Amino acid sequence: SKLYVLGDLFEAWVGDDDDTELSATVARALAGCAEAGVRIAFLHGNRDFLLGADYAARCGMDLLPEECVIEIEGVPTLLLHGDTLCTGDHAYQAFRRQARSADWQASMLAQPLGVRRQFADAARAHSAHHVAMSAASIMDVAPDAVAAAYARHGVRRMIHGHTHRPAIHTAAAATGP
Repeated sequence: SKLYVLGDLFEAWVGDDDDTELSATVARALAGCAEAGVRIAFLHGNRDFLLGADYAARCGMDLLPEECVIEIEGVPTLLLHGDTLCTGDHAYQAFRRQARSADWQASMLAQPLGVRRQFADAARAHSAHHVAMSAASIMDVAPDAVAAAYARHGVRRMIHGHTHRPAIHTAAAATGP
C-alpha cells in the first residue's frame, strides 16, 4: 500500500521540464500505482535532487524531507537517501551543500534544458572519475555518522540507499530505545 523511493530514481534529473520519454513513462507508471491506491513517497537522492513539486504531482508522489521517520511494523524507522552519511568524502559533501542550496538550484533551473543536460553529463563523468580515484573507505557510510543519525532521531532502524556495500548491517546504536 506504500512505496518509498529513497532517491536516485533517475540517473540524473535536470528539472521538471524534462521532456524525455523515460520521464514521461516513469510518471505514467507511478501515477497508475497512485491511482490504484498505492501511497508513493519520494526522498531526493544525489542524482535527482532537482525533482520538484510539478513532477511529483504528475507521478502522484508526496515529497519527503531528506530525513523522515516512519513506523514499520511498530518499529520507528529512519528513511534517508544515505549520501549525508558518507562524511569521509569531503569533496562530495562540499558539492552537496552547494547543490542543495535554494539559490544554486534556482540558478541551475533557470538555465535552458540543454545546458542543464550538459552539466549533468559532465557532473556524472566527474563523479565517476572521483569515485575511481578515491579510497574505498570514503565512498561509503561512516559509522559515526550512522550512530549520530540513530541518536538524532531516536530510532532503532534505518533504511537508506546510496551505498557501495548493499547489505543489512547491524549497528550498536540500533539496539537503543
